[in-house]
Amino acid sequence: MSPSPSHVSRRHFLAGTAAVSALLATAGPQATAAARGRTDKPFLELLTKAADARVAEVLDGLDTVLDQLNNLGQARPAARSLRLLASVHVWADARHHHDGALIAPMTRLVDALAAAQFDDGLYDQGAVHSPPDTAFSIVDLGLLHGLLAADGHATTEGVRATLKKILLKAGEGLSTGGVHTPNHRWKVCAALARINSFWPDARYTRRIDAWLAEGIDQYDSGQYSERSATYAPIVTNPSLLTLARLTERPQLYDNVRRNLEATMHLLEPDGEVETVHSRRQDQKTVKHLSEYWLQFRALALREKDGRFAAVAAAVQRRGADQTFDETPLGDFLAEVLDHPEVAAPLPKATGEPGEFTFHDKDCGLVRIAKGNTRTTLFGGTDFPDVHAISSGLSTNPTFFKWRKGAAILDSLRLSPQFFSLGHFRAEDVARTADGWRLWAEVRAGYHLPLPPQHRRSDGRYPLTDDGRFWSAMDFPHRPKEWRTLRTEVRIAEADGGWNLDVEVGESEVPLALELCFRSGGRLTGVVPVSGQRDTYQLVEGYGTYTAGDDVITFGPGNGSGPRQPAVVDPGERYSWMGGELTPAGQRVLITGRAPLRYRLTLR
Repeated sequence: MSPSPSHVSRRHFLAGTAAVSALLATAGPQATAAARGRTDKPFLELLTKAADARVAEVLDGLDTVLDQLNNLGQARPAARSLRLLASVHVWADARHHHDGALIAPMTRLVDALAAAQFDDGLYDQGAVHSPPDTAFSIVDLGLLHGLLAADGHATTEGVRATLKKILLKAGEGLSTGGVHTPNHRWKVCAALARINSFWPDARYTRRIDAWLAEGIDQYDSGQYSERSATYAPIVTNPSLLTLARLTERPQLYDNVRRNLEATMHLLEPDGEVETVHSRRQDQKTVKHLSEYWLQFRALALREKDGRFAAVAAAVQRRGADQTFDETPLGDFLAEVLDHPEVAAPLPKATGEPGEFTFHDKDCGLVRIAKGNTRTTLFGGTDFPDVHAISSGLSTNPTFFKWRKGAAILDSLRLSPQFFSLGHFRAEDVARTADGWRLWAEVRAGYHLPLPPQHRRSDGRYPLTDDGRFWSAMDFPHRPKEWRTLRTEVRIAEADGGWNLDVEVGESEVPLALELCFRSGGRLTGVVPVSGQRDTYQLVEGYGTYTAGDDVITFGPGNGSGPRQPAVVDPGERYSWMGGELTPAGQRVLITGRAPLRYRLTLR
């Protein structure tokens, strides 16, 4: 396989921005735009400074990283540490360029990685002989091997020789082993493509072809099947970009572009990314735009897309002050050195989406932007279909979020105490004449005697599930007397805010609306709930939440009393295991009792 243009020119690019033009004056038409001297110097300077600053941190933590590798099998921190040191060693603009003091720690890391590798070429990383976890490390090791080889410095010859042994050995396991999750397939393919770019082997390409033949798990809306703001930018998008470059599959750029276009509608003004619809752990955490940085930059340059350029520039402006979820700022330098095209000046930025209504029907998600307000409606959990709480499912019961500047309502949930079935989880979200509609129906049965043909004289019936719990009752064959609870929420814009009309019935049960505001603001008009930290009740009138100069007014209260206790029931699936479903922040409960019709106003 012939090297790509980016690999042809990398040696010259590594010489540093000051010498690029002179070195490549005769590089010919295959020289990249970045390598011909048209580089974004502030971008490179930001990354170079951050990478140099990371060296001391990496060296100080070297013993800990090696201990994690040697005793726990965690290869990824060691590979990432080695990648950082290699990036500043080869980069002529770095303070640590060809720094002899880095050779010993780099040698320690690569030797330890070689020693920790099993005979089948795999690592543990918390899962025994794990091909996908190995692939994460091999992608990093393959990248840095390419940097060191292009640099060709004599002092790294031993490191490169050991890396070659590791990579070829890993190729054996990765070309035969399996995976756990959708994104693992693309990471394994990217690792094999790295190895194959140095030492072509039909076994590698056959495995890549086999995984890719399954099709990219992407919805029409642009989200991947995991709907995750962690795995899209950290695993899937980078892997597809690597495969597009190294295996000559330009069609994969389209998958990344579509994902980035969808992501643009999930961005908050402060750089957070909406995660309520995720099927992974990040459905209940705050994620940031920074992990998408180089992908927006790469596609902005490839497609001359001013929208993507605006997003990439926004991350760059935040610079070292930006919160990075997984990747420290300095670690991005290695990726730029590996793919120097992304160091070219960005095209002229055009406006990111300003005012919009984005309805992602695949995810049951609606995003509405107006000025400095952002609204999220969510009716796309997997729970109505599978009735389970599990990793890999979307089960977040938050159905509405609203932010106005610094005033942030992070979550609105509804919890009826109905047979301990837990929160209202909308079955879908649909457009109405004046707004949006969310709905769900849940039911629980009282089980009647078994028909004669299903009775057993020994009373030993199979252990079965009735939708709430398991028992030796042969539930599927019993007639039932049903109790039903229907919930509908209609949402409409009003007076610069929202009206939410909630209707719950027909069963008579207590319930609580749970509004959870971002920590750091100030609540008024509410009373503390005894024994519950950071939890309040709005009994009457209206409450306010103030953050900086921004205020959200909410209400009215709906009374209190023993028939409508200030209690949120997460459901037996959580309480049986000692789990909880309490969002972080300041919670305000508005209680009631079904059958109920209630209008919550937010202004």
